[in-house]
Amino acid sequence: MKRNIIRIDESKCDGCGLCVGACVEGAIRIVQGKATLASETYCDGLGACLGKCPRDAITIEEREAPQFDEKSAMAHAQSVKIRHSEQKMHSCPGTRMLKLDHPESHGEGSSPGGSQSELINWPVQLRLISASAPCFQDADLLLVADCVPVAYPDLHRVFLRSRPVVIACPKLDDAEFNVQKLTQILTESSVKSLTVLHMEVPCCKMLLLTAERAIEGCGKALALHEVTITIRGEIHEETRKQTSKGEVR
Repeated sequence: MKRNIIRIDESKCDGCGLCVGACVEGAIRIVQGKATLASETYCDGLGACLGKCPRDAITIEEREAPQFDEKSAMAHAQSVKIRHSEQKMHSCPGTRMLKLDHPESHGEGSSPGGSQSELINWPVQLRLISASAPCFQDADLLLVADCVPVAYPDLHRVFLRSRPVVIACPKLDDAEFNVQKLTQILTESSVKSLTVLHMEVPCCKMLLLTAERAIEGCGKALALHEVTITIRGEIHEETRKQTSKGEVR
């Protein structure tokens, strides 16, 4: 079809990247020091990027191009946002990805009470951890509301051993970001099952919805296990669900 779409003059472009931030759909990226279209289907042709180019390297032209795909464009933009967020956060030394090993004997390296951490991955925040972290391969993943470790004293012994974990707050976090990030993890890894641990308070139940939407988004058949923890630190209820082709049953 013939429609309006941007044209980038590489001879004028100096790769400053201002146009990238101006494009809500994430249609522009910098490749080898020059701005270029990531995909013609991501460009709506409205030209929000024009006024941001100090070199006047971007113009609008009418030509043959694929139809603008808003749904794909926004999904792409969210993926770009997640990657940029990861890159920014991973610049902090404290978020460096680590695989944690534990001694065979629970006596060595244990706390004075005899208990031992079973954490195998760092970082643990859903926002901070890389979707391509090796710990997700062939794993039974735990998605834990961030209040659970404080309320439930046996988290390490009962659930955490040999399992990667990510934590999030369904009330205070950006819900859409959490869905997209978890979808990315499930899509890019070979996670076998997902266990969601949340508190009994109503708002915390939203973490299960995050998991269900992520499973639907990745399109894989995954076992989903829900565990509800009371504010007194007890397991209130456990529910197992089997998904097929991304549909929670």
